[in-house]
Amino acid sequence: MANPGTQSLSVLEPPVVGNVSHHSIDLNWASEENQTRNGPLENLTLFSVEEENSRTHEYSTIYMGYGAQYTVEGLEPSTSYKFRLKITHPSGETASSPVVTFSTAREPMTGRNLHRAIIANDQEELARVLQSGTVYVNVPDMHGFTPLMVAAQKGFTSLAHTLVQYGADVNLKNSSGKDSLMLACFHGHLDVVKYLKECGASRTSRDRAGCTPLHWAADGGQLPVITHLLQDDCEVDVRDGVSHWTPLMRVSAVSGNVAVASLLIGAGADVNTRDKDGKTPLMVAVLNNHEKLFQLLLENGADHHVKNEFGSGVAEMAKAFGRQNIISLLEGMAMHEKNSADYLTIKEMHS
Repeated sequence: MANPGTQSLSVLEPPVVGNVSHHSIDLNWASEENQTRNGPLENLTLFSVEEENSRTHEYSTIYMGYGAQYTVEGLEPSTSYKFRLKITHPSGETASSPVVTFSTAREPMTGRNLHRAIIANDQEELARVLQSGTVYVNVPDMHGFTPLMVAAQKGFTSLAHTLVQYGADVNLKNSSGKDSLMLACFHGHLDVVKYLKECGASRTSRDRAGCTPLHWAADGGQLPVITHLLQDDCEVDVRDGVSHWTPLMRVSAVSGNVAVASLLIGAGADVNTRDKDGKTPLMVAVLNNHEKLFQLLLENGADHHVKNEFGSGVAEMAKAFGRQNIISLLEGMAMHEKNSADYLTIKEMHS
């Protein structure tokens, strides 16, 4: 007669699942026999958990012992696994349970999932990640950019809407002090610019160098964005916090973009403004060899006679840097001015 606690070999129950994660499964089984037996191990029932290889369909033992549970670890997320329980009685009799299939959980959502959805411009995946409730909507990537900053930079307006609906902060800044509005301005995404402003983004915000969204729009050569910001009463001669450069000065220093300069000048930008070293946009255009911009500035009233705080003017700068075309232009202007002055003198003598 079988012992009272002995499980019949013909009705061996398979293991049952306990806790499940994306990389582990807890398996449990009944072990009443070992609870009622005493003495050496050879008097106990030995339990084995076997896993089926999905390719070969062969079984390998992943656990062997006298306990009643085992945690299978190192598994892939969202994957099915097959197990069976095998027992060996002290008498030497063995039996195996039916095969059972258990699946691991889906891998938890992380900031990487959120940023991947943004990069792929995947509205459906973005919603799925945010709806999980496990990911911080403002989580930065390895470069310190929030999802909203990336969406603004790439011009993904619908994604920006979704992010804001889930609590994205429109005024957060990265390590250099740039916010989502500045990035949208630099890359020329007018729809995103308008939306962010509607959501409270500040058009007067400044990065760590003191540059505003208008500075960044000018740097990017984004005429529609510049026009919109100026129509929204952005100060055309706003200065940065380092060199005291206005957007027009930055055009002279960075791009030399004549169309942007024309737009700024048309909005009232001061062509004779000075930075902290006394340089004017005309001088900066010479230093950076922006010949067309140099001419535009002259045509709009830039004074080529002024000197910086070190006593140098555009003529000295052009000669020092070998800007031959600008030197020739200045020499022609000087000749014209001299001829005009001589003409007036002769006219006065004969009047």
